[in-house]
Amino acid sequence: MAITRKDFLRNTGLATAGLFVGGSILTKQSYGNIIGANDKIKVGIIGFSSRAQGALIPSFMKIANNINIEITCVSDIWKQRREQAVEYFQKKYGKKITVYRNNEELYEKADVDAVIISTADFQHAFHCVEAIKAGKDVYVEKPLANRMVDACEVFDAVEASENIVQMGTQRRSGRNYHAANDYIRSGKFGKIAAVEMTWNVNQPGRWRRPAEVAALKKSDVDWKRFLINRPNDKWDPRKFLEYRLFWPYSSGIPGQWMTHQIDTVHWFTGYDYPRSVSANGGIYMWNDGRENFDTMTAVFDYGDPENMNNGFQVIYSSRQTNSAGGTKELYFSNGGELNLATNKVTPNGGLNKRHAKAMNMKPFLLPEFKLADNIKVATAANTGADDTTTAHMRNWLECVRDRKKPNADIKAGFNHAVANIMTVAALQTGMKTTYDPVKREVFAGGEPFK
Repeated sequence: MAITRKDFLRNTGLATAGLFVGGSILTKQSYGNIIGANDKIKVGIIGFSSRAQGALIPSFMKIANNINIEITCVSDIWKQRREQAVEYFQKKYGKKITVYRNNEELYEKADVDAVIISTADFQHAFHCVEAIKAGKDVYVEKPLANRMVDACEVFDAVEASENIVQMGTQRRSGRNYHAANDYIRSGKFGKIAAVEMTWNVNQPGRWRRPAEVAALKKSDVDWKRFLINRPNDKWDPRKFLEYRLFWPYSSGIPGQWMTHQIDTVHWFTGYDYPRSVSANGGIYMWNDGRENFDTMTAVFDYGDPENMNNGFQVIYSSRQTNSAGGTKELYFSNGGELNLATNKVTPNGGLNKRHAKAMNMKPFLLPEFKLADNIKVATAANTGADDTTTAHMRNWLECVRDRKKPNADIKAGFNHAVANIMTVAALQTGMKTTYDPVKREVFAGGEPFK
């Protein structure tokens, strides 16, 4: 007797489990990822990093009891971090966890539904692909990738799966950023004329770990697993612990800081990547053996690729040698300014009556107001377990349960990776860079950047 798909779903109860999507039944792998409303979501930590300890895990634990989730295990290739993880969870949360020497061991032995990836910058894409192949949902820290080959591989893997992937660009869950996005897209702000962004600190010790470097033994880490798909470099404890200072393990400022801010440009405007990037910088003060710059400025050109007269510039500057100016994100239209550091819209710089009259135009001055009352500003260079990070973690876990698209999906990650790689190419070559979306390659001076 013929059984209709509708009857099958009704009789097996799969319809209420949300398995009938887009006119087809999800794969066996996807079926394994569907979690019941009352089932506990079990999560593993990939990389017991300072970011995981200081922000991601505390944010997770803030909401754990409310939505029935739990961290059950940690994978780390450094013996000391595994020992620290056991002590951390026991002392801070009174919780016993299992630790694994590497990700293969975790995926083989642990019963987890999802993982949080907080490893070195260059490892994010590789570890995300591993997780997707293991059938897990993923929260992966930014930047998504430092090379286009890695960005393409992880994007294709996620797109071919049904897994939920959230990028760690937490501004996408910030209430003031949502208010800014709604306001700009409403048309009331007017056409974006320019964007200025800064991220300035005065921190010679930023990304340095001198005491740990001195104590680190090669025998306590899996150096080969650390390198994964990078060249077979000789053992260097600084590159293991201070990877943010060294290429090709990190791009430093672009990947760590610029990612957050340039991502909002893509979000607010709908442009996936810049038309071109020009940049320069150097190691002007902290000459401590690092390879990545302590100071940089990049100029991005965004707009319609078919109409070069329609667009706007983004000027991004960052230094680690003087904190004046702090962390700022300023959007300008012909009518004024949207300041995401103050959370205000003002007529600052708008077209006044005098200059408008000279051109037979009407003045355009934005009304001054706050984007929304009682919304906490979220632009600061704070990487702790703030409200925005907690909201971002909650959004991911809710999507793990209901299978909806998260706030910062894989496309957002791919797009910020393109902008980052264009910036690094400009910094390293001194040439203007472009991106070919068909070839999915970044070009510097007409040559592919590898």
